[in-house]
Amino acid sequence: MDRDFKPGVLGAVWVSDITYIRTKKGWLYLTTVIDLGDRKIIGWALSSTMKAADTVIPAFKMAQGRRAIIQKLIFHSDRGVQYACNEFRCLLEKNPLIIRSMSRKGNCWDNAVAESFFKTLKAECVYQHKFTDKEQAALIVFEYIETWYNRKRLHSTLGYLSPEEFGRSLNKQNIAA
Repeated sequence: MDRDFKPGVLGAVWVSDITYIRTKKGWLYLTTVIDLGDRKIIGWALSSTMKAADTVIPAFKMAQGRRAIIQKLIFHSDRGVQYACNEFRCLLEKNPLIIRSMSRKGNCWDNAVAESFFKTLKAECVYQHKFTDKEQAALIVFEYIETWYNRKRLHSTLGYLSPEEFGRSLNKQNIAA
C-alpha cells in the first residue's frame, strides 16, 4: 500500500482490522472492513470469539455483498492469525481481482485508517457506555456504525463530508470523467 490512503475511487483498496470491546459479561471482538475510497465501513462483524469464521470471514463477506469487486482490489490487513489462516486466504484467492496486502512485521502504518477508526469509535461510542452485556454493546455499535459514522459523521479527510456523501460525490466525479 505504501501508505497511499486516498485511492480516488471506490473499491480499489480495503483495509481491515480487529479490536475488542469490554462488557460486564465478557469481551466482544469487532472486525471492520473499510473502503479507503470513501472511508465507509462496508463490512463488519461482532463476535465473542477470535476465530476467523466469526471475525474476518463474515466481515469480508458483508463487504463483498455491499460493494461488488469489479476491479483490482487491494485488501490490506495486519498479520493476525485470522487474516493469515488458510480459510481466509482461500476465500480471498477465489477472486482473481483481489491482491492481498499485509503489513510488514512490527509495521502498523499501512493500517493507520483502521486504527484511527477504532480510536474514534472508542472515544465517541464505546467509552461513553458501560455495557451491561454483549447484546447491549452490539446494538449500540450497530447504531454507531450504520446510522452515525457511515451516514452522518463528518470527516476532515473527506472535506467535512460523511463517508456516504463523499462516496456519492466521488461516484459523480468518476462518471463525469
